[in-house]
Amino acid sequence: MKQEGRLMRQINKGSATAFALAAAALLAQVVGAQAPAKTGARLVTFTKDVAPILQRSCQACHRPDSMAPMSFLTYEDVRPWARAIKQKVSAREMPPWYIDRTVGITKFIDDPSLTDQEIQTIVAWVDGGAQRGSPADMPPPREFQNADIWHIGKPDLVVKSTRHAVPATGSDWWGDYVVETGLTEDRYLKAVETKPSPGAKKVTHHAVTFLMQDEGTPDLVGRRTPQGRTGETGGFLNEYAVGKNGDVFPEGTGRLVKAGAKIRFNMHYHPVGEETVDQTEVALVFYPKGYKPKYYVEALHTGDAEDLDLPAGVDNIRSDGYSRLTKNARLTSFQPHLHNRGKAQCIEAIYPDGKVEQLNCVNNYQFGWHIVYNYADDVQPLLPAGTMLHVISWHNNTASNRYNPDPRNWVGFGQRSIDDMAFAWVNYVWLTDEDFKTQVDERKAKERKVTTQQQQQ
Repeated sequence: MKQEGRLMRQINKGSATAFALAAAALLAQVVGAQAPAKTGARLVTFTKDVAPILQRSCQACHRPDSMAPMSFLTYEDVRPWARAIKQKVSAREMPPWYIDRTVGITKFIDDPSLTDQEIQTIVAWVDGGAQRGSPADMPPPREFQNADIWHIGKPDLVVKSTRHAVPATGSDWWGDYVVETGLTEDRYLKAVETKPSPGAKKVTHHAVTFLMQDEGTPDLVGRRTPQGRTGETGGFLNEYAVGKNGDVFPEGTGRLVKAGAKIRFNMHYHPVGEETVDQTEVALVFYPKGYKPKYYVEALHTGDAEDLDLPAGVDNIRSDGYSRLTKNARLTSFQPHLHNRGKAQCIEAIYPDGKVEQLNCVNNYQFGWHIVYNYADDVQPLLPAGTMLHVISWHNNTASNRYNPDPRNWVGFGQRSIDDMAFAWVNYVWLTDEDFKTQVDERKAKERKVTTQQQQQ
């Protein structure tokens, strides 16, 4: 019961934080009505204070021919949306990054989230009249790769999905296309990238690619074999979402693509007012022929709740799922997956000695954003054989959930968006006993060095 209460307090913390920020914004608005907002003794301006924040955390989506409906490249672009921006960042709804920053691992690759100080800066700027500032303070424009450039370099193989026409209006579309790779021999994968057609990014919410090459591959519903392995057998390959580039595996790690393999494209399209045709592609870069990497990058589909039971009108419905690691492992990423009634998800490690460590919580889950949280190299969890991964999910099937299509209905597990799910994707590599000990010792040595440096300051 103590554990349950602790987790629920963390989940509700997201709402409490949003309320506190909103209250601060209201107070700032009262003060701002009397005088322009300032940082210390200096006026907060777009060019000096706000533009750098937007460049780092917002413009990957908010630019022409990308997913967002408006551009945030210039002052003229941003000024009409100033109050809406303040509202979204104050509630931590934007940029989309829903990890609880107060518990577990907090260092990630490509983290676009705003600090509390950055949020306060935007609030102060809006409440101070959204001043432009001096053009001399404007940072150089952020440069983006051309839409036809592969971030992983020149691919050895590009596999194209089936062409799909997205109508100008209508409902969102979810579906799958299966395509032959044409490979005639086994090859080890070094890098992979998935992307829609250049003009279709605005309608492509996500594109998830899967290898289909033997009985260990998930079927179209996403069910797994008990082992849940992907490096040698198949399964999860890569995911496209706005702002995400390709996956380049560290030297000595990779995935096997077998001769005769197929690729399944799981697509989600969203109409934006004009008919658009997409043909999503996945690019593969292989190691040289004959090279076999030391580690397979695996993907574990864990925490499944196929017996999901969501009664109408009930909030905080909990489900639990477990996976036992049969070998030593290093986790590289965590991606929660729920549907519209999803509220939160946590993942924790239960060690063989009974110790429990909370790795991460997403306390404000948003079905509209399929985010992979990639751990920074120096904090990737090192877990001994026998560790249990425990995934805890919560759903809200009430009218208070604004994303709930119909709170009057009971809901169970299913593939459709009006159904629901509860599981997590976890990427990892297996480690030998020798490698595991070496990496644990190296991690501890670095931690001791940091502690010593902090004590000397």
